[in-house]
Amino acid sequence: MQINNLDLRWLGHSCFFIKNLKDNKVLYIDPYNLREDLEKADIIFITHSHYDHCSVEDLNKVVKPGTTIFMSADSQSKITRLKVDIKMHIIEPNKEFSLGNLRISTIPSYNIDKPFHPKEEGWLGYILKFDDTIIYHAGDTDLIPEFQKLTGHKSNIKEFIALLPVGGRFTMTAEEAAEAARIIKPTLAIPMHYGSVAGSEEDAKEFVSLCNEFGINAEILERS
Repeated sequence: MQINNLDLRWLGHSCFFIKNLKDNKVLYIDPYNLREDLEKADIIFITHSHYDHCSVEDLNKVVKPGTTIFMSADSQSKITRLKVDIKMHIIEPNKEFSLGNLRISTIPSYNIDKPFHPKEEGWLGYILKFDDTIIYHAGDTDLIPEFQKLTGHKSNIKEFIALLPVGGRFTMTAEEAAEAARIIKPTLAIPMHYGSVAGSEEDAKEFVSLCNEFGINAEILERS
């Protein structure tokens, strides 16, 4: 999918590929179950250390010398096992910083009524701003109060893309994710975190249907 100057692809589960067509920078979020023939990464974002979000095997498929990796603190021990020299940045929620023309914000990502992703771990959702386009990757989260704050990120923005987990069990259900989309009000909502570890394509379809009932544009991306 091309959105303004961005090539956005879903690679399965919670993994996304983003290529900025203005400068040809390649980004990955939570690489997992990757093919062998993908482009090497300039930047990688890791939401937390669980095996389906921080996979050394998959990271080794796309890192190159000098790749910059942003990560939660608990991911560091895995990242140090990579085969090439990379640049590590350990970050916390509620931070803002820039990397070239890319503006990066982090917000918490956690469970409210489940034990799998405690808030105190400091795990991450990423808000990536490319010129007038924002892509928000929610990480493994429930329907959390912090979603209310995301409306402030949409001033002077043409496209606000929300990547939301829908598989239930470890994250939001389809219904909860649709409610999150109703709160966030993105220009496009895309489901993730289904089809392998938890959830199914039916969850993604239900999410899209519920978003449409709320008047929110939502779309299932075919796996690339």
